[in-house]
Amino acid sequence: MPRVRVYTHALRSCPELVTSHTIYYIFFVCPVQTKSKKTLAKPGVKNIVLVEGVRTPFLLSGTTYADLMPHDLARAALQGLLHKTSLPKDAVDYIIYGTVIQEVKTSNVAREASLGAGFSDKIPSHTVTMACISSNVAMTTGVGLITAGQCDTIVAGGVEFMSDVPIRHSRKMRKTMLALNRAKTLGQRLSLIGSIRMAHLTPELPAVAEFSTAETMGHSADRLAAAFGVTRLEQDEFALRSHTLAKQAQDAGLLSDVISFKVPGNHVDTCAVTAANSSFLTDGASAVLIMSEEKALAMGYKPKAYLRDFVFVSQDPKDQLLLGPAYGTPKVLARAGLTMDDIDVFEFHEAFAGQIMANLKAMDSDWFAQNYMGRKAKVGAPAMEKFNLWGGSLSLGHPFGATGCRLVTTVAHRLQKEGGQYGLVAACAAGGQGHAMVIEAYPQ
Repeated sequence: MPRVRVYTHALRSCPELVTSHTIYYIFFVCPVQTKSKKTLAKPGVKNIVLVEGVRTPFLLSGTTYADLMPHDLARAALQGLLHKTSLPKDAVDYIIYGTVIQEVKTSNVAREASLGAGFSDKIPSHTVTMACISSNVAMTTGVGLITAGQCDTIVAGGVEFMSDVPIRHSRKMRKTMLALNRAKTLGQRLSLIGSIRMAHLTPELPAVAEFSTAETMGHSADRLAAAFGVTRLEQDEFALRSHTLAKQAQDAGLLSDVISFKVPGNHVDTCAVTAANSSFLTDGASAVLIMSEEKALAMGYKPKAYLRDFVFVSQDPKDQLLLGPAYGTPKVLARAGLTMDDIDVFEFHEAFAGQIMANLKAMDSDWFAQNYMGRKAKVGAPAMEKFNLWGGSLSLGHPFGATGCRLVTTVAHRLQKEGGQYGLVAACAAGGQGHAMVIEAYPQ
């Protein structure tokens, strides 16, 4: 049975690489100087920077946020970003938000949240969706607008509110109600009302299964873990690692992106989210300020990081639903001209412990690389002393539409804290899709 060791302060020397028999919980790593690697700046291409990132506390659905609406959380994240950056409310060119399960009253939650947060009504806003990488899409859409010269200042973010999801009437009932609306005579209305049966009253809940395969994500994760030989013990150990590291990071004050949020009748402070009271169905919102480097410096900001190359990938939604990181990582490294050894900080979305372990094993398999990815050799698995050191979605929670911004902000903060130069974000998403991005530390 593997031995579990907990490292608290490793200020003078880093622990050895993780072996197959030992799991290291690292509080934070050696504060080394930024390595002198090449920059990823490209001639003639704008440098795009992350200026700041914030998020509300991520809370278990059905608890403190239960009486709110999605735009309330998104508005709080936007207001937190304004407060933290002192950004003039009319200085933003565009606002983009990601979400998965939309509230029908605020289908363009980006617009409603931005107006509620006090941004100028002259600022266009739109909402995107791509399952668990929706805020990743929001950020990369902003990057595209800046690269194209359409904008200089973008606010991107994401929100998910699972405490009050849309529950529809059955399709038979909906058809009847729509027909009632078109009926012209009392006889027609009475006839339609008389046609209603008990089966009409059965509600439709939002689907938890893949539309294309009718399989739940948890079932897919279980099959994926079995295919890669991930044991129950390995999954439990990784989950424990995530919770332990999140608690340590929180106690050390490293989760500085979390803002205080006053809920009527409650006060959710920055320390309210512990490693033990989050995840599964989660409510929360995030926001980041993205700018061209030139604009950021002109406004007096000190950026946190450069947003560099990124890719979106998709594969078989039946047997490879959650392998986005395994497919995305080598592609984004190739685009950036980097190798795994160049990356100082890894932040992968933890959908399930089994999913993470399966991705790591896929990345470390020559057979998988050759047979499924058309590569000559494996890309290699991340070194665990660089991987998700401040906890992850298993412990911090996962509001579907908001996690991407958390990942990117965490990479930027870890690069600053640890003195690294390159970070890599990767995430899977429903539909067999995924995202990966390289982030470069801003010179300190």
